[in-house]
Parts: sequence; C-alpha cells; structure tokens
Amino acid sequence: MTAHAPPESELPNALATIVGPQFLLTDAQSCSFYAQDVFTKDLPALAVAQPADTGELAALVKTTVAAGHAVIPRGGGMSYTSGYVPAGAGAVIIDMSRMDRVVEINAEDMYVTVECGCTWKALHEALQGTGLRTPYWGTLSGSKATVGGGLSQNSVFWGSGQYGSAVDSVIGLEVVLADGSIVKTGSGAQRNSTPFFRHFGPDLTGLFTCDTGALGFKAVATLRLIPELPARRFLAFDFKTAADALAAMSAVGRRGLAMECFGFDPFLQAQRMKRESLAKDVKALAGVMKSAGSVLGALKEGARIAAAGRGYMDDVDYSVQIIIEERNEAAAAALAAEVRVVGEQFNGREIENSIPKITRANPFGPVNNMLGPQGERWVPIHGLFPHSKIRAAYEAVEALFARHRAAMDSYDIGVGYLFATVSTNCFVLEPVFFWPDAMTEIHQRSLEPDHLARLQGFPEHLEARAAVTKIRDEMTALFTELGAVHLQIGKHYQYREGIRPENWQLIQAIKAAVDPRGCINPQSLGLE
Repeated sequence: MTAHAPPESELPNALATIVGPQFLLTDAQSCSFYAQDVFTKDLPALAVAQPADTGELAALVKTTVAAGHAVIPRGGGMSYTSGYVPAGAGAVIIDMSRMDRVVEINAEDMYVTVECGCTWKALHEALQGTGLRTPYWGTLSGSKATVGGGLSQNSVFWGSGQYGSAVDSVIGLEVVLADGSIVKTGSGAQRNSTPFFRHFGPDLTGLFTCDTGALGFKAVATLRLIPELPARRFLAFDFKTAADALAAMSAVGRRGLAMECFGFDPFLQAQRMKRESLAKDVKALAGVMKSAGSVLGALKEGARIAAAGRGYMDDVDYSVQIIIEERNEAAAAALAAEVRVVGEQFNGREIENSIPKITRANPFGPVNNMLGPQGERWVPIHGLFPHSKIRAAYEAVEALFARHRAAMDSYDIGVGYLFATVSTNCFVLEPVFFWPDAMTEIHQRSLEPDHLARLQGFPEHLEARAAVTKIRDEMTALFTELGAVHLQIGKHYQYREGIRPENWQLIQAIKAAVDPRGCINPQSLGLE
C-alpha cells in the first residue's frame, strides 16, 4: 500500500469526501443491487460512488486504486455477461448515472458530445427537433442503457442495418485511467482542436471501446451526426423455415436495404405476444399515430394497426421485420420494392407491418422484456457471424439444444431466437433462455411497477438455473469453435481462449500500461 492510500476501513470515508456522503452508498441493499446484472448476483460491492463530473470520477478512481481496491464502471445495468459484477470482495462500483449531461450539439461541425452516463433515450430526445441524429442511436434497452455502457460493451440495434454498432459512430472519448489521469482521443487530443474527427495518429478511440471497462473509465463521448431520414417504409414477412428466413435476411443485409432488419423464431415470437397486453398496444399505438406526421396519416395508421390486432401472427412461423429510412419517398419506395423481391425469392409471405411500425414509433420502451410473460427468468447469449456461416451456426445450436432436450423439458426451460443483421457484413444469432426461477432486485427495480405486479413469479429454482448455465457455457465454447465474435464480452465470453496468442500478449501489455496494478474491473476480458 502506498503512503497516501487510506486503509480499507477509511476508504469509504475518503470517497465520501470526493462526492459527498449522499452520493457514496454503503448500505447492504445498494451494495448488492449495483453489483448484480440481469443474470448474475454474486459478491456485493464495498461501496457505490456516484460522481457528478469527470473531476470527481478521476479522484474516485485514483483514490480507490491507490488503496489497492478494484474499481468498476457501471452504466445502466443491462449487462448479462457479468461485465460489472465484482470478481472479488472489496470492490468499489462507480455508478455513472449522475454524469448524464448532453454537453454540446454542434450542428455546424456535425457532432454531439455527452457525458457517458447519458442514456440513449435522453440523447435521442435531446436531438429531437434538430433534424439530426447519430448514425447508430441506441439499443432497445436505451431507456436505461447508457452511451458509455454501449461503447464499453458495444451494442447494436437502432441504425445498425446501415451504420453498424455503437462504436462505429463514436469519434472521440475522454477516458480516466487508473492513476486518475484523463486521456482524450481522436482530434480532441490535438491541443488546439475539437473532437470533430476520430483519426489522429493511432486509433486510441478504438482502443478504449469494446473493453467492457477493463482499460479505463469513459467519462465523455463524442458521436458524429447525420441528417434525419424522414421517408420510411415498414415491411414484415412470414417464412416457414429458419433457412429461408436467414437467407432472406442475409440478402437484405448484404444489399444494405434496411436501416433495421430483425426476426424471431416461433417460440420467441409467442413469448412476445403473450408478454405484452392490450393496454400496452394502445400506448404503443399512440406513439405510431404521433409519428405519422399528419392528422389524416395518424388516423389511417391507427385504424390499420387496430384492425390488424394480433390475430395475423397466429399462423406466422419465422417472422422478419424490416424498417427502411431514406431521404425521400421515392428512394424509400424503391428499397421496399427490392425487399419484397427478396421476400418472394426466399418463399416469404408479406404480413401486417405492425411490429416494425410500433417498435420504431416507441424506440425506447420499458425494459419489461427482462422477464418472461409470467415472470420467468430470461437471459440471452449471442454470436456474431459472417453471412456464409450463419446457417451452419444456427444448425449447430439446434443440435446442442437437442442434446440437452431431456433436461430442458424436465426443468421447463424454453429457448427462442432473435436474429438481426449489422451493416452489410454481419449476422447476429441470439438464442434466448426462459426458465422458472426467482427474480432479483435488478428485475424488481427495473420493470414497470404495474407490469411487475401482474406477474405470477416463481420460487428460486437452482437446478434449472444450473442447467441454463451449463448449456450457456457449452454454447459459448461452441461459438468459439465456430469462429464467432461477441458484443459485451464481460467476464463470460471466451475472449482469451479464442484470440491468437500474439494478440493476447499485446492486450496484456496494454492493460499493464494503463492499469499496472490491475485494479480496473479485474477479470473483464479475461484479464487479471
């Protein structure tokens, strides 16, 4: 321990002097809640600190590291790979929620700067009325998920069909290192410049993204802006086989036809239909009508969706949902025509477009999908594949499920799939597990209270949870064998096992340079 480091018993007091006693949480409930993610509840934190700005963040990190304690960043808490779950006792968690300001919207130089505790929803709302947006503009959990979390984990959804993942839209960062120093990346690192461009020498912005908080604390992020695309089309198709659905989505993705292209297998589709209520449909319909752009358009859209109801999904097998955005109506219509040709080519039947329309009109809804329709526990696992490997990957996962079918049936474990394309070159395969088990504090504090009150809920079911864990671990190893890569690597995916030895040595050297004591989120990325 260095001479200026406070002993463990004094560390909370030292941190409280930085942020103020009201923003240093040491009660058992807070230390448990902030240390658990959607899937894992393990060791509690020693304390939870909530900085107001970059200066306080830097002081917290420096003081905690000097005391020899682990210090871990936490964004919106939507991880399911133990990204911020402490790997050992005595960790300090930094809750970034107070650092939520939109610092600058620069319409002339086309960038927006935010503190990294800002949610994707808050950023989206701040840009409304400007005619501008970020290329990638958030994940479905963006009402809680933060920009900093999205850049640490990397995330996909809104804008991903055209513009890739979250980190593809960031052009500069301010990062707090283990010693409390603050590094700027991109053109913002030039002494007399502003953060308008990502590349100025080696790409340090890239270095500090996708690290799941292992290399430093993202304090401020700058993302580029593009004009909003006002012309939209919504399409949906039913495919009778997974092979046809996957092939159609790959064709749409490779041609760059959709802003978002996503799909569901029959099981996950049924879960979503059971989970939502008529009241939720009415609220969502209000969002669709508001986004229609005119009173007449609103009435037409509302009447059409209300008339369609949910019955049209009864005989749908593998659904594919398409959202198109373009500068003008003619361009949007042309892309929609191309998508219809693709649908026909792969035996698709066009169906009502209520799902993509409602989803786009309500982009950041409540995170009630964190549990199943009766309160079942939920956890996904995913792999990112090239188009050429996606069908084989799907079939390999199906074979793995078949080997575990007896245990899954015994413990009432259900599995479904979410499919999505990312830009022209990537396909996301995301199996999703549901099983009867007790919810934890993160579910109780994240779901809407009225929704939570309607759930049946279940007692703790350790055997079912262990079975899910075993299957999930086997699938992680399978994905490594198949050459998959991952978002939100955290402490779950086999990054170290799957990466080439020369690359791993370089990652270790970088970690040693920026965090020589190994105190920043230990074991994230497999780093000690």
